[in-house]
Amino acid sequence: MKQHTQWMLALSMALPAGAVFACASCGCTLNSDFGTQGLSNSSGWSLDVRYDTLNQNQLRTGTGTISATDSANVINPTTGDPAEVEKFTNNKYLTTTLDYNNGTSWGVSVAVPFIDRSHSTLGVGGDGINPDQTSGYDSSGSGVGDVRIVGRYYGFSDGKNFGFQLGLKLPTGDFKQTSVAVDGVTPVDVDPGLQRGTGTTDAIIGAYYFDNLNQNWDYYLQGQFQSALNSSNMAAGSYRPGDSINLTGGLRYHGFDSFTPTMQLNVRHVNTDSGDAADTYATGGTLVYFTPGVIVPLTSTLTVYSNLQLPIYQNVNGIQLAPKAIFSIGARVAF
Repeated sequence: MKQHTQWMLALSMALPAGAVFACASCGCTLNSDFGTQGLSNSSGWSLDVRYDTLNQNQLRTGTGTISATDSANVINPTTGDPAEVEKFTNNKYLTTTLDYNNGTSWGVSVAVPFIDRSHSTLGVGGDGINPDQTSGYDSSGSGVGDVRIVGRYYGFSDGKNFGFQLGLKLPTGDFKQTSVAVDGVTPVDVDPGLQRGTGTTDAIIGAYYFDNLNQNWDYYLQGQFQSALNSSNMAAGSYRPGDSINLTGGLRYHGFDSFTPTMQLNVRHVNTDSGDAADTYATGGTLVYFTPGVIVPLTSTLTVYSNLQLPIYQNVNGIQLAPKAIFSIGARVAF
């Protein structure tokens, strides 16, 4: 059963303010890290709390959509069986990020995501309307996901506008959630990509740059690569999430006193998952989001922000669920 390829941040930010997503189209590629954007390089601590919500309720294959009944007639070339037909995956993420910056050359962030997810699938071998009795199931659960610890070094120049990142994603989230099939008897292992964690320790490597265009406009760029260092042991066998690359380009306009409009272009590419328990047919892909947003400083230390991610290109392997939009809102306090 498929685990929709990890989309998103993470959040594709420098990950300090991002959540962990295990599927190509179920994550958020937003960069909301003020440090890598050049909004804050002052010394001290900061706390960021961000809420992301996305409902994957659109079946896609390649660069287009596909109906549930048509999906039921597709043969999974990996297994030789009919493809799984999923109904929806509703995701809610609350990510708390604690950050320390020494103000001269380095900083470190710890991001702890809390994930609430519900999922429904018609299973394998159905007609696309009625669930298969032994492979269709519903699942829901909430809890802490995989924690990320990311350090950064930016002491290369007086402008402090260029930096490298190095970090780890830790296997703190539950990756052994189970459910019961529609028949009420058959036990079902929840897809690896729908678990709150991957069960793997992942390396995170990134770089970022920001600068001014003129008096009112500035920009920022970031790239990040993530790769699992090991495999996890699922009930159905080994599992390793596909390597991912996140790219972000952003613009900000500072011509208003009370708020700052922003826009981002977020790109994420994820390789197919591997292992005995992995779905090697319907994982991995490339997505591009256009993300308008706004930053509002309420006090000298408290800032709120909001973003809406709109897909402008989606190319997924196999048949996967994808969201039509991703909404994020957050607050950051420095102390």
